[in-house]
Amino acid sequence: MPGTIGADNRTDTSSFEMPFPRHMHLDSAKANMTETSPPVIALEIEGPVALVGLNNPPVNAASQALRAGLVKAMDQLADNDAVEVIAIYGMGRTFIAGADIREFGKPPQAPSLPDVCNRIEAMQKPVLSVLHGNALGGGLEVALATHARVAIDGLTVGFPEVTLGILPGAGGTQRAPRLTGMKTALDLITTGKRIGAKEALTHGLVDKVVAGDPRDVALESAQAVLSGELPTRRTGTLTVDNDTAALKDAAETLRKKQPLLFSPHKCVEAVAASVKPLEEGLAEERRLFLECMESPQRAGLINAFFAERAVAKIPEAGARPRTVNAVGVIGGGTMGSGIATACLLSGLTVTLAEQNTEAAERGRTTIETNLDGAVKRGKLTSGQRAEILSNHLSTTTDYQDFAEADLVIEAVFEDMNVKRQVFRQLDDICKEGAVLATNTSYLDVNEIAAETRRPEDVVGLHFFSPAHVMKLLEVVVADKTAADVVATGFALGKRLKKIAVRAGVCDGFIGNRILSTYKKTAEYLMMDGASPQEIDTALTNYGFAMGPFMVADLAGLDIAWASRKRLAATRAPEERYIPIADRICEQGWFGRKAGRGYYVYGADGPSPNPEALAIIADERTKAGIAPRVFSEDDITSVIMTAIIMEAATVLEDGIALRPIDIDAVYLFGYGFPRFRGGPMHTADAIGAAELVRRIENYAKADSYFWKVPQSLAEMARDGSTFADRSKEA
Repeated sequence: MPGTIGADNRTDTSSFEMPFPRHMHLDSAKANMTETSPPVIALEIEGPVALVGLNNPPVNAASQALRAGLVKAMDQLADNDAVEVIAIYGMGRTFIAGADIREFGKPPQAPSLPDVCNRIEAMQKPVLSVLHGNALGGGLEVALATHARVAIDGLTVGFPEVTLGILPGAGGTQRAPRLTGMKTALDLITTGKRIGAKEALTHGLVDKVVAGDPRDVALESAQAVLSGELPTRRTGTLTVDNDTAALKDAAETLRKKQPLLFSPHKCVEAVAASVKPLEEGLAEERRLFLECMESPQRAGLINAFFAERAVAKIPEAGARPRTVNAVGVIGGGTMGSGIATACLLSGLTVTLAEQNTEAAERGRTTIETNLDGAVKRGKLTSGQRAEILSNHLSTTTDYQDFAEADLVIEAVFEDMNVKRQVFRQLDDICKEGAVLATNTSYLDVNEIAAETRRPEDVVGLHFFSPAHVMKLLEVVVADKTAADVVATGFALGKRLKKIAVRAGVCDGFIGNRILSTYKKTAEYLMMDGASPQEIDTALTNYGFAMGPFMVADLAGLDIAWASRKRLAATRAPEERYIPIADRICEQGWFGRKAGRGYYVYGADGPSPNPEALAIIADERTKAGIAPRVFSEDDITSVIMTAIIMEAATVLEDGIALRPIDIDAVYLFGYGFPRFRGGPMHTADAIGAAELVRRIENYAKADSYFWKVPQSLAEMARDGSTFADRSKEA
């Protein structure tokens, strides 16, 4: 028969079942149909064609029910003599979009996804898959196990497993190279990147790209298999050219760019095994997959995955957001222009205000440059850029132009008196119901709101620079902020494709409050004997993109200097104060923008600033400190313990809703190593008892700074974790 894989070769007819009626549903959770259970597999018989509809909304996740249903469908269709070809397609908005996240961390349930894929590929009757929406991870692996793949325009495919600390464990590392070659398979599997239908066709992952309804395409494609127009074959029978150059290049690139990560390197090993017969390659893939599953990095990356979703659960979630179409932004500097760019890219209309025409034009130029970057990255077309600049962006020097704005975001200099004045003016000008937001990084939002007659309309929207790139948005809720205003902040974050995290009011909110402790601890280590370069190196080797002193130089040392001056009057006499940064700033060395700070910035890149090192040595001498030698482990242990200590206090003070919210802030706004899962996840990995021991030990030298948070003490006694507290919240 044209298009068939091979003869059925059955001899035992005792297990044959009657052909399915045309619209029979299969409830795979119980392996039979009941009237009360929603069917996850819908089967239809159209002459010689069996249509297998996947019906596990919202994204057809590869749950146990779906897996069991697919196996049962294959078993029964194999015994249905009327069926000559089988087409699998996704009902609803997508094919299989990946694993069922509800099963993460739970004991695996049969059938496993590898068993499902192997069962499909072993079918004697040709099985094709019709892919639309997303075919990601296990969804793509199911498709690769079918004997032909038809993509519908708009499809996205990829292997995101590496971003969760694992590798494709259901044949993806073995079947993909058989279709695409090793080089392309390595690129997809080790990066987790996603590609569209046409690129998938170019690489051989799919056999055809069409337009149409998935069910209709499934029926038409099955008929094309019967007529011989659409060839079929088992992916596992194909051979792989041993591309040693691609394997070597991938391994070397990962060693240079991702030396600390575990699973990408295991992905290379798995793909290397694809030259073996399929059964042997699958066994090696499974071995490597289980190694990844046992890695602490997998747990950290899974926590990061859940953190992105958990932060949306807020007390105000039931409130209806206010309508926002027209946005005003006050301040055309780097931050204000970045906020305006982010809003424009999301389709909002923006009015940018500055003190004078020249400053407003500089702001507009910065926005134009930002949009140019979006065009280069393929996020925007040249035509869309022109449309935005012509019809959606205006500049002004008059706050009266905000009279009809739905939302105004203030992004002026970090000075309370300046911000108070701005909000008094906005209170007089803006329409009833307009949301008035401040982008302050540290200042008291309650105090700012008190300058208006409508404090319920005031909220903090703390963006991170560059605002059109960074994913984090702290939504700072003041005492009188209305629930629908909080909901509006979260809705805006979603529209801007940012991770919004609810924060309470305190100096620095969640992120910068903890950052202040992080910086102090680094300065204490510097004063006690570690150089800025040693501390930075320890933190980058731990997984941060940059260490604290390199970050300080990048941000501008004058910014932190101004903050220290602002808080000087509130500093407790018992607090240890390190004047090194002040002395560096007094020389006009404000970091990268001034050409030097802790480092000197020349044509060959940064190098230690010898004059800054001389200041450090002088301050140690004045304080009578004999420099100690710190190992990298010493440095990271002290700094991580301090971060966790302050984070626990932030949680106890009610500034963050849950431990996982703190993880999200540091993962998406402060460059915390994603594979470590965030500060609170790291705390659980270290253990509360060990953290208490460390803090008590460090407190022998500085009892003012080092204090055991009550929550850590409780967890050390009862064995609970921050993860437990996130689940309870």
